[in-house]
Amino acid sequence: MEDSLNLRLAALADPTRRAIVARLARGEATVAELQKPFGISQPAISRHLKVLEAAGLIEQDRVAQTRPRRLRVEALQEAGAWFGEVAGFWRESFDRLDAMLAEDKER
Repeated sequence: MEDSLNLRLAALADPTRRAIVARLARGEATVAELQKPFGISQPAISRHLKVLEAAGLIEQDRVAQTRPRRLRVEALQEAGAWFGEVAGFWRESFDRLDAMLAEDKER
């Protein structure tokens, strides 16, 4: 899981790719539809899509002559679970610190 998490986080480090993921969260889209709001070339958007596909965040379908992309929600859920674990660790640490500070204050 660590390797896939590293790939996913690296893919999401780019603001254009995060925007693509956000767009695909609303529904599948073709390359042309994804390219339009960014004002970048078709090869540039294709490179971004390849990174997202390699990270397992999106997948492509084949509908007639088009190949729309769609979000792989389970991939985002896996990354979200990792963030949840880290957040839980810090919450527990802060709760213990709060308890220690409260004890010291009572003395």
